[in-house]
Amino acid sequence: MSFPNLYYKRTTATAKACYICYKPTTAVLATIDTSDFLYTCTIHLSDHGFATRVLELESENKIGISVEEIARLREEWEEKQRRKQEKEKVDKDKSADEGGKKEDDGKSEKSSKVPGSLPKSGSLSPRPTHEKYILHRDIFALRVSEHRRRRQTSQAKDLAPRLPGAPSSSLP
Repeated sequence: MSFPNLYYKRTTATAKACYICYKPTTAVLATIDTSDFLYTCTIHLSDHGFATRVLELESENKIGISVEEIARLREEWEEKQRRKQEKEKVDKDKSADEGGKKEDDGKSEKSSKVPGSLPKSGSLSPRPTHEKYILHRDIFALRVSEHRRRRQTSQAKDLAPRLPGAPSSSLP
């Protein structure tokens, strides 16, 4: 069982010893599924012999659409949806007038709200993500071998009770 060499920097509430220098730190490098994690000082994170930060371009730049263009398209779409809802409401009112008045007091209150509309947010701010790091190949190999050793010792402990014991009587 191997895990990828991609770690996310997170902050914890309690300080524990750094993996390298044993000073108390709250910065943790963890894999996405937290199968491996190690406490490290922020000084070590800037050391290229330990880890390298992965720089990602903004997701908007990857697809080639700016934030302003996305906001403009969203506004146009919401306007079309509002017009569509108003048209449906007018058609519904016409059909209700033809069929006679019904007891739709509760329904009219519900229909005044547009079901497909999204709540307005002041600004479209991208969700902050954790900083990504890749460990140096030697440090990562050390982590993988440490996990392999832990797995082998746990397997040995599970297997030990099933093995037969040494003979206690003497041979004839």
